[in-house]
Amino acid sequence: MAKILAVDDEAKILQIIRKALEKDGHIVQTVQDGEVVRQMELSRYDLILLDVMMSGIDGFTLCREIRETVDCPIVFLTAKTLEEDLMAGLGSGADDYICKPFGLGELRARVQAHLRRELREKKQVFAVSGLHFYMQAKKVMAKDQKVPLTKSEYQICEYLALHHGQTLSREQIYEAVFGYEGESDASAITEHIKNIRAKLIKVQAEPIETVWGMGYRWN
Repeated sequence: MAKILAVDDEAKILQIIRKALEKDGHIVQTVQDGEVVRQMELSRYDLILLDVMMSGIDGFTLCREIRETVDCPIVFLTAKTLEEDLMAGLGSGADDYICKPFGLGELRARVQAHLRRELREKKQVFAVSGLHFYMQAKKVMAKDQKVPLTKSEYQICEYLALHHGQTLSREQIYEAVFGYEGESDASAITEHIKNIRAKLIKVQAEPIETVWGMGYRWN
């Protein structure tokens, strides 16, 4: 059972989401006004579903604001299908997106995948390329400085680092990290890697190499 916040300005969509996720035993709170979310205590939620095209504040802007205070998965619900829009969404701090219209099976599977990731018990600590990975805490340290990675960014880094020296395709990374049943959207990995690199450069680390036409390698 998880506590989930669903934000969408369409009441019918929220009703569908609530009904679908409550079947899996989750507690679902729904909000139609993005402005209200700004005043909420968000640390209580295990996952946030956030519509992109809302009246008032849009989902991208709201995501950037709340990402500063929450570390749970944020998944966009979006009718935007242009890749640059979706990539911009990931750049704002979201972990994933689901395109409208979506099937209830897909919604439930995606939510469960993210929640399973959150509940994995990881206790190991390992060091590679001058960085220390604390797997239980899901954090990366460069000397005494924490690298401010999102949950998805951390998982990608961890997977690449654990397989350092190996070239991994975007599809392999997506499947290993997100583990979705259904069609993967490996293009999301490109934007995640871009964001990861920008954050690692700030701590003088550049371990991720692009192997053109093949994927990525952690050196």
